[in-house]
Amino acid sequence: MIRPRSLAFAVTTIMLATAAVAVERTAKPTAQSTVRSAKLRPVAKESAIERGRKLAIFGGCVDCHTPGALYGAPDFSRQLSGSELGWTGPWGTSYARNLTPDLETGLGYYNEKEIILALRSGKRLDGKPMLPPMPWQNIATLSEADMHALLAYLKSIPPVEHKSPDALAPGQPPASASLSFPPPPAWDAPKTTGTRGK
Repeated sequence: MIRPRSLAFAVTTIMLATAAVAVERTAKPTAQSTVRSAKLRPVAKESAIERGRKLAIFGGCVDCHTPGALYGAPDFSRQLSGSELGWTGPWGTSYARNLTPDLETGLGYYNEKEIILALRSGKRLDGKPMLPPMPWQNIATLSEADMHALLAYLKSIPPVEHKSPDALAPGQPPASASLSFPPPPAWDAPKTTGTRGK
C-alpha cells in the first residue's frame, strides 16, 4: 500500500522534473532547432540576392555597367565593373561607374545607407550629380525592400578593380569611344531640374 506522503513526494518530484525539462528546452535551443534556423537565414538572403540580380538586369544596370554589354557580348567575369564607353551630350561625357564591392574603385567603401541616399537623390557618393543616361529617377522609386535586395546583390558579386574614366565637362572631347546625343529638340528640352515624375 502506497502511503499518501510517499505519493505526494513522487508526484512533486515528477512535476519538478517536467518543469526543469521545459525550462531547459526554452532557455537554450536544441541542436535541431539551431540547425533549422541556420538553414532559414541563408535561404532568405539568397532570395534577396536573386531578387536584386533580377532588378539589376531589368533596371538596365548590367547593360551600361558591364563591359561589352552594349556591344552584345557582356563580359560576366567583369560584371558591373564599369565601362569606358562614354555617353556624350549637352551634359558633357559620362561613364558607367564600377558597381562591384571593390574597396578602391567600386562601392565597397560605402555603406547601404549612403548608397540608397545616392540612388534616391540623384547625387553620386562624392556629391556630384548623376549624369545621363543614369536612370536614377526610376531607381529612386524602388521600395526599401527592393533597394536592400539590389544592394545585397551588388555586395555579393566578385570585386573587380577598375576605375572608370572621370566625367568630362561639356565641350571636352572624349579620349575614347563614345555615343553622342545631339542637343534635344524643343519638345525634349529639359524643363525641370531632373526631379522624379509623379
